[in-house]
Amino acid sequence: MEDGEWVLVGRPSEKVLWEPSLVQTEPSIKPLQVRFSGRAKHWTDAIPIGNGRLGAMVWGGVQLETLNLNEDTLWTGIPGNYTNPDAPNALAEVRKFVDDGQYAEATTEAVKLSGNPSDVYQFLGDIKLEFDESHATYSEETYQRVLDLDTATTKVKYAVGEVEFTREHFASNPDQVIVTKISGNKPGSLSFVVSLDSKLHHHSQVNGKNQIIMEGSCPGKRIPPQVYGNDNPKGIQFCAILDLQISDNVGTIIVLDDKKLKVEGSDWAIMLLVASSSFDGPFTKPSDSKRNPTSESLSTLNSIRKLSYADLYARHLDDYQNLFHRVSLQLSKSSKNIGQNGSLEVKKLLSSAADLYLESSQDETVSTAERVKSFQADEDPSLVELLFQYGRYLLISCSRPGTQVSNLQGIWNRDIEPAWDGAPHLNINLQMNYWPSLPCNLHECQEPLFDYISSLSVNGSKTAQVNYEARGWVAHQLSDIWAKTSPDRGQPVWALWPMGGAWLCTHLWEHYTYTMDKGFLERKAYPLLEVCALFLLDWLIEGRGGYLETNPSTSPEHTFIAPDGKPASVSFSSAMDMAIIKEVFAAVVSAAEVLGKSDDDLVERVRKAQLRLPPPKIARDGSIMEWTLNFEDPEVHHRHLSHLFGLFPGHTITFERTPDLCRAADYTLYKRGEEGPGWSTAWKIALWARLRNSEHAYRMVKHLFNLVDPDHEIDFEGGLYSNLFTAHPPFQIDANFGFTAAVAEMLVQSTVKDLYLLPALPRDKWVSGCVKGLKARGGVTVNICWNEGDLHEVGLWSKNHNSVRLHFRGVTVAVKLSSGTVYTFNKQLKCVKTYSLM
Repeated sequence: MEDGEWVLVGRPSEKVLWEPSLVQTEPSIKPLQVRFSGRAKHWTDAIPIGNGRLGAMVWGGVQLETLNLNEDTLWTGIPGNYTNPDAPNALAEVRKFVDDGQYAEATTEAVKLSGNPSDVYQFLGDIKLEFDESHATYSEETYQRVLDLDTATTKVKYAVGEVEFTREHFASNPDQVIVTKISGNKPGSLSFVVSLDSKLHHHSQVNGKNQIIMEGSCPGKRIPPQVYGNDNPKGIQFCAILDLQISDNVGTIIVLDDKKLKVEGSDWAIMLLVASSSFDGPFTKPSDSKRNPTSESLSTLNSIRKLSYADLYARHLDDYQNLFHRVSLQLSKSSKNIGQNGSLEVKKLLSSAADLYLESSQDETVSTAERVKSFQADEDPSLVELLFQYGRYLLISCSRPGTQVSNLQGIWNRDIEPAWDGAPHLNINLQMNYWPSLPCNLHECQEPLFDYISSLSVNGSKTAQVNYEARGWVAHQLSDIWAKTSPDRGQPVWALWPMGGAWLCTHLWEHYTYTMDKGFLERKAYPLLEVCALFLLDWLIEGRGGYLETNPSTSPEHTFIAPDGKPASVSFSSAMDMAIIKEVFAAVVSAAEVLGKSDDDLVERVRKAQLRLPPPKIARDGSIMEWTLNFEDPEVHHRHLSHLFGLFPGHTITFERTPDLCRAADYTLYKRGEEGPGWSTAWKIALWARLRNSEHAYRMVKHLFNLVDPDHEIDFEGGLYSNLFTAHPPFQIDANFGFTAAVAEMLVQSTVKDLYLLPALPRDKWVSGCVKGLKARGGVTVNICWNEGDLHEVGLWSKNHNSVRLHFRGVTVAVKLSSGTVYTFNKQLKCVKTYSLM
């Protein structure tokens, strides 16, 4: 107890199971906060909050405030038919053109293999708050708006005269509600009007004296939602309910126009926003759904009616911090405070506690946007820490067990026609969304991806059978909530790419290698891998030189100049095709060995096929060849890095096994250049990290810290918005996740048996630091501290008995880890301490 009140004590996080000797590894002086100097002027100035399913963007307006709302199942459309019975004839023609070397003609013919567009992610609506005119005269110097990553809470503060107003917002996963508390520090000072609105077809009304119910529907066809017709199928129905409570015996709630609620003279107000839809899975038509969004929303409200604000906040905090607190990262560009014995010298710390307070308070007056602006000059490593943890925050906030898969914008969107439909793109973007889930200790957040893969496999088996007369299952470049598996509409340069499902399947095996969860491997991963491999075996055909090949084949979204001088995009056996197939086949063989299925006929077929897959080729200029033939590349700085898939996220190009290919990959990256959208920059960081080139990896880190002006975003390529959303532009969330994963890759790399420490550490930029709680393959938790750019201390522990080889700058040490034991190693990789967690 504290001052007579109970204090919630959270469960211990994994990062506290190991305490290094370096005092410097205590929490950073700069808090993990995204700060703003004023209210949002653009959507990308607003603050995202989310509980996996529900999301909101907090603008922080004073007299007028808006919270943009999202619910992850609101999409246009209904389940579709993702087959094309005319495709086999077109496929035969395309293959013939490719065999004859007529690549431009093959590209033209391949348009006949294209399908329909995806459906579109929709915007739920707004909470609108209107305060009286006195708020227009607020004191600007008192204004604060901040997102605290440690608590997943947004706060807005400002003063009107002598009254300080505070708003707090958080999205609770355990209680499935968005919570807002508004208060003034003087009795009876709070008055405002609240309403709900939406761009979708809807109506709203007050229920009782303190609730607003908004009911509506998404278009049943991919058309502008303001257009309605009797022939349109019934789309997804939704409901949002805002419940309003105010201070006891102080203030009143008045109903306005049966649509708005007015609060007068209250001390505080608490708003609870719940929402639900009629979506009942990707295979159920909305017209057949038995779900009642209004009843479900009311039930959710009833389940939390007896919980106080403090209860809701405590439950939210315990749930969120159980995930977020697993990993900590502290980086320092200076080691001047580090004594020779590895501890902080008090004399060199700061002259006094007052200095520390002054520095901390000064930080609170600087917006995060200003920090991004100054990064090119000061290269503040604490801003890298912030963006790293922001990626983890966003993943926790938009992908939880039972939710939909994280889409192109996570869950945050304010448009009915978002860029690229807000749809999951399977040729890099969706996969990148989940890159940080395993190394950054958030494996539960990947569960929606596996549910999604299962749905894709159902529709994909029909697409494979009808379109390609193949067994197994296939998915292409673009999908949606209905698990669309057919090719996209339009040109084959992006539409014709039947490797989307196969790439996703590599995540299944990776999940096992990090968690060592044999039950998951047996029940979920292996059945999907098996059927994916079955498609790949049927898709591969006899090719040149005794090799198996893929025909037709594209390298995502990139064209080439054919030998006859014509532009084309369709050929055979692109480097990415082969790299993905090798990863899937290797996963099947390894998984079969774990599960005792090595003698199965399918596994034997996969082994034989492995021996006949063409190896990567090196071009005359020393780079990795993107296509099987040495075509001319009309865009050497293309944003995609598809031909380097085998380096990252794949594992077929490695320092230990393929040094020649690593040298070629190095030149390929150099040749590709540094410019590109945010996700391309993040991929380049990870690729340079795999090559253990810390200088170039850091150059790309620095490259991302470029503040984008939303009014002129067309002038930018990549960069960050003021709320730290990453830019293509426009906003795509994948680079936020890719950056977090890439920084982890700079600090730790692994196989199931090998652990590489600080493989791409920029020693002159992050001179000292500590990372705690990262995960490595083999189920190992990794903690590392370094000083003067050199390894200082390592802590490891595993839930399983494990043997692992530690690698650091040419030194290799084999160690055995016992289940539930924490090991500490010094800079010579000698074990100096152990203790049991049991």
